[in-house]
Amino acid sequence: MTEEEHCQCAHHACACRIGPSMLASDLAAMGSEAKSVVAAGADYLHLDVMDGHFVPNISWGPPVIACLRKAVDDNVFFDCHMMVSRPLQWIQPIKAAGGSQYTFHIETCSDKDSDHDSPADVAAAIRESGMKVGIALKPGTPVSAVAPFVALVDMVLVMTVEPGFGGQSFMPNMMPKVLELRTTFPELDIEVDGGLGPSTIDYAAKAGANMIVAGSAVFKPGVDARGPIQIMRRSVEEHGQGKKADAQ
Repeated sequence: MTEEEHCQCAHHACACRIGPSMLASDLAAMGSEAKSVVAAGADYLHLDVMDGHFVPNISWGPPVIACLRKAVDDNVFFDCHMMVSRPLQWIQPIKAAGGSQYTFHIETCSDKDSDHDSPADVAAAIRESGMKVGIALKPGTPVSAVAPFVALVDMVLVMTVEPGFGGQSFMPNMMPKVLELRTTFPELDIEVDGGLGPSTIDYAAKAGANMIVAGSAVFKPGVDARGPIQIMRRSVEEHGQGKKADAQ
């Protein structure tokens, strides 16, 4: 049995939330796609913002988020995953566009290099804006890089693919990082992003993830999004929270 298959967290009480990744939607119909997955049981929408510098791809920015905000109910939670080299620069524009949570990458920050933003400064600026604070780490970044800042954030995102492109295969060898976070910070919201769906969710659920980003598994032509959303929710509730199937 592999190390990731051994990853089983102690049961936690963190709420399960499923967030479809809008990058996998039909971008020509993003508004209707968003409404559809929310109606199918999604708890939030995951919005990938890429600047072409931190990652080798460009997606969308505040104008698109503002348009999407107008297309859905005000209470729909926008989890903005900021794959940008200058996280401080975009906090106010994302807030003004309707962002609910701003998740920045630890790799873009440094306390020792004046050319990079300080993680504490970024977290404080996000908090001051009124948004929730998330911090993300790429597959090659250890948990020790974000551990000193967990007290300043609401959520840690563990990437289970290399950031920048959708449709990649899930990396189960990231699960020890999820388990380390869940064990060390039992009340922390832990998000996983990349290759999640009905066939891979058990790995993440057992390791302790409670916020699940799913792209192509939810936005699959001809598939009712309710199915995969329900399967992923049941997995987190059973393997992560210890709920029995007949008690859900």
